[in-house]
Amino acid sequence: MLENLPSLFRLSKQLNCTSLKICNVFNVTLLNRTNIVSSVLVPARTTMVVKRRYPPGLYREGNKPRLSRKTFFYELVEDTDYRPDPLIDVVLKTNVPGVGNDGDIINLKRTAAYYKLILPGLADYTTPESLEYSSQLKKDVSVQEKQISPSVEYCMKYLQLRCMSIVMNKETEWTIEPWHVRASFRKAGVQILSESSIELPAKPIRGPNLDLEGKEFYVTVTINKKHKVKVRCCIHHWSTAMTDRLPYVQDYWLTPLEKVFPEDNVKETEPSTTQ
Repeated sequence: MLENLPSLFRLSKQLNCTSLKICNVFNVTLLNRTNIVSSVLVPARTTMVVKRRYPPGLYREGNKPRLSRKTFFYELVEDTDYRPDPLIDVVLKTNVPGVGNDGDIINLKRTAAYYKLILPGLADYTTPESLEYSSQLKKDVSVQEKQISPSVEYCMKYLQLRCMSIVMNKETEWTIEPWHVRASFRKAGVQILSESSIELPAKPIRGPNLDLEGKEFYVTVTINKKHKVKVRCCIHHWSTAMTDRLPYVQDYWLTPLEKVFPEDNVKETEPSTTQ
């Protein structure tokens, strides 16, 4: 212990520390400042990449460089603690809602892939074995027909939670047709490319009929000619004359609505797949 005291004293002097006290009676060394212990004894993994703001000038070989105060000004180039997380590829081992299907190769951040997929056992790193497993599933037609892409799954859940307002004329006679539903969906921000993807109830809905005001019915929308989802629709009568318009109902989709067809008792089911 005593033979290490000179080196400790020199170290404390370099750190401008005056709290290093040596007790000659008990031959022990006391470090009163905890920050000295952490900076000297505990290794730090933080790396800062810096560059000189004012590079020193040239000097002759054999001579010492002449360094002034401004040559010790540095600019931060990179802080490795805030380096962006790199992207990696992983192979899913099972169907993960909102991410992908069994055998899909997903590209996402390394930390998220490790904690959310690899650690729970939902995915593997891209190895020759996992890539071979993915290629075999892609070749199996029966497996591909049962799988749902994350975008289709998101779209189906979105439509199941919506209540589309079908706006019809209050003076002119009408019968709800697929193009009425398609126009109302487009007004709500949902684009349906073909009217053949819309399936109306078996019984026709005719009006104007104020008894149908605020009542709901269900239409079936087919996505990619394979996946079907039932969407709530609410009938609202609209007039060109300001005085004949019905009062606006605030947040009508949050209140339980009466059905147009009382026997139409639709339950929320899992997304279906047609052959």
